[in-house]
Amino acid sequence: MVDADQTFVIVGGGLAGAKAAETLRAEGFNGRVILIGDERDHPYERPPLSKGYLLGKDERDSVFVHEPAWYAQHDVELHLGQPVTAVDREARTVRLGDGTVIRYDKLLLATGAEPRRLDIPGTGLAGVHHLRRLAHSERLRDELKALGRDNGHLVIAGAGWIGLEVAAAARTYGAEVTVVESAPTPLHQVLGPELGQLFADLHTEHGVRFHFGARLTEITGQDGIVLAARTDDGEEHPAHAVLVAIGAAPRTALAENAGLALAARADGGGIAVDDALRTSDPDIFAAGDVAAAQHPFLHQRIRVEHWANALNSGPVAARAMLGQPVSYDRTPYFFSDQYDLGMEYSGWAPPGSYDEVVLRGDAGKREFIAFWLSEGRVLAGMNVNVWDVTDAVQRLIRSRQVVDRDALADPSVPLESLVE
Repeated sequence: MVDADQTFVIVGGGLAGAKAAETLRAEGFNGRVILIGDERDHPYERPPLSKGYLLGKDERDSVFVHEPAWYAQHDVELHLGQPVTAVDREARTVRLGDGTVIRYDKLLLATGAEPRRLDIPGTGLAGVHHLRRLAHSERLRDELKALGRDNGHLVIAGAGWIGLEVAAAARTYGAEVTVVESAPTPLHQVLGPELGQLFADLHTEHGVRFHFGARLTEITGQDGIVLAARTDDGEEHPAHAVLVAIGAAPRTALAENAGLALAARADGGGIAVDDALRTSDPDIFAAGDVAAAQHPFLHQRIRVEHWANALNSGPVAARAMLGQPVSYDRTPYFFSDQYDLGMEYSGWAPPGSYDEVVLRGDAGKREFIAFWLSEGRVLAGMNVNVWDVTDAVQRLIRSRQVVDRDALADPSVPLESLVE
């Protein structure tokens, strides 16, 4: 039993932290729960920031994990707009930016990630954007509306998921879009060249221009306003705004300064945790984007930056804080919506881990499932405009069975029949 006099502190006001607080109360913990976030907004979900909310389809209130009144109703103490500046493991305290010191019995670090920055001239201009926070999305949405209204140009550095989703939103608003990407296709590291080309074709059909094999070297402007973006091959692209979407870095400074073990860069960086999301300090846990967890099914340490990971790892960390026997072994999962294309991806197939990609369905119509295989075993699957197959895809992955390649590619063969 957990003592009612104990204090559990959660650092991080995102989905992982909010779901951890919810789980602590749902599991009957009646000690103090303190949630600290460095933004003034209540905890919210991030997918709408590059999807429905950015497009103006979702109301602002829809992004929040709980209604504001929920926290008081469940006796969760909030410290919003307050960064945590230090963790003292010996004293079991955290220090806030205003000097407040809070004691903890168990501590959860759900500090998330932050956008990677370009170290080039011009990034301080007013029209240069990043997308990670609610305020970023609101500012970018206003920019996209203006660009669409005035036939303006947006240059996006990076053809990852955020870059492509914003490209789709910008074209929906009517803005001109150029995407600069150092790889030969979008999503090259995630999907490989074949599937990456599919996304290039999709966006090209909607009027997006790609500039592959190049990097931004300078953003030029006048009187604080963006005018153009230059690349390392000597090209200059007209631009009235620039989005830097070159990935995110885990926010590990607190953990590092406290002496907690970090994961190797090859494992994605982040705070190293075991399968119960416990750090090298048995009273400190980590969840969400910042956690690099030892995955019991994949037999390796991985760090996942997607919504489902925050949704599911927060509750597991909360149960571990309560002393329950838990193991975080969820199959990695994420989704994306771009124009009329919707997709879901399940599994883990980094470059070099697979030897074949099998397609099931009609790639030309963009209605198919792609499978990444290694020695005949499914490592990952991505369904594109094909729905209600995620459970079957994940069962294939977790079965570790060698599958019949022809049957896997045949839409007339039920996926369920491929698992014994």
